[in-house]
Amino acid sequence: MNLAQQKTTRRKQDRVSGVLPVRVRGKDASGAPFEVLAHTLDLTPSGARLGGIRHKLNIQDTVVVLFRKRRIEFTVMWTREVGEHEHQVGLQMVAAESDPWGLSIQHSSSRSSRASAA
Repeated sequence: MNLAQQKTTRRKQDRVSGVLPVRVRGKDASGAPFEVLAHTLDLTPSGARLGGIRHKLNIQDTVVVLFRKRRIEFTVMWTREVGEHEHQVGLQMVAAESDPWGLSIQHSSSRSSRASAA
């Protein structure tokens, strides 16, 4: 099994591309509090990939994402530097919330979706 196959089999839910403006609050890697405007890149019913984060974050830290009138807590699952002082982060929701993005994204497993498509 090659590396690309390993990455896709680890994903529990399909991602949906979607760029939404969000506000992110938390503590950066140095422990300093921050609040920034950022944007989503991909969404799942229980997580997101964000771009435009100008603070280095630690994996397993908790951040709060404010979207519309919603306040959702997430755990940082991974982080990647994509430019000088800019990071993308992968987030997993701390507590399950029904339709956190207000987009009616379906809860479906990527494996079951692929199996039904075959």
